[in-house]
Amino acid sequence: MTYPDIVPDLQVLMPELRGRLSANASLADVTWFRVGGPAQVLYRPADEADLCYFLSSLPTDIPVQVIGLGSNLLVRDGGLPGVVIRMGRGFAEAHAEDDYRVRAGPAVPDVKVARTATEAGIDGLAFYRGIPGAIGGALRMNAGAHGTETKDVLLQARAVDRSGQLHTLSNADMGYSYRHCSVSEDWIFTEAVYQGRPGDPAAIQKEMDEVAAYREEHQPTREKTGGSTFKNPPDNSAWNLIDAAGCRGLQIGGAMVSEKHCNFLINYDNACGEDLEKLGETVRARVKAQSGIELQWEIKRLGLPLEGRATGADLAEP
Repeated sequence: MTYPDIVPDLQVLMPELRGRLSANASLADVTWFRVGGPAQVLYRPADEADLCYFLSSLPTDIPVQVIGLGSNLLVRDGGLPGVVIRMGRGFAEAHAEDDYRVRAGPAVPDVKVARTATEAGIDGLAFYRGIPGAIGGALRMNAGAHGTETKDVLLQARAVDRSGQLHTLSNADMGYSYRHCSVSEDWIFTEAVYQGRPGDPAAIQKEMDEVAAYREEHQPTREKTGGSTFKNPPDNSAWNLIDAAGCRGLQIGGAMVSEKHCNFLINYDNACGEDLEKLGETVRARVKAQSGIELQWEIKRLGLPLEGRATGADLAEP
């Protein structure tokens, strides 16, 4: 699928833009599933000021979507109309500060924040070693692992709204709950500040190694996957419900439910976005039929199906 090229029009509107604009850019190349159609426009901002300028100049009728490392993301085969913003090099720094704090941009991998904290003797952030993706996504979904969530360690964040205005948000402003943030979806995070506590680097590194070993043993880390597919229902585990419904190893097209951890979907044989979404919806339907519990997607699904194809719940099999 190819979208009309609007990059020349945007360049006229934004003569001082320093970031990169690309027309009909492949999103399959930047997502961990390696599936999905193109972005009509892919914009890589140079830095926070460039992002503010871009958003303040962009016509309000052009949709905007932001992505990071593409780990917790399923892009549909028809791609995304409008602008996809990918936070990159200008937002990829992390460093420790006084008072046991770590400051990080949204494109910083979660594991890098954990390592930065460890090297500085800052305890409390080692759980990020077990979370794929980057800090922008962690802020948006209150990412957590091993009993700790982002809400437990975040001091404040910065974000740019759709009009290009910059905001500083406290932890309370984020409106966190399980895998959820109440900040408007069209606000784009540009920085996070975490509050840790004094710790022994050797002891923290030992905890990091344990987290890494657990992930390697229990999750399909070497496959083309998007991380945990569904949220854990209250007082239950998604993987346990999926297993009980007989979905471990289930395949549709080139997509498969992981044998190693059945809350992970895998692109094992040139799957398309439709294969993966249809598999996920089939799992949801079978779990609902078996247990009465309706699983909720944790992976973010974006974009349009190819013309003439279904999406969402329409893809589910009985």
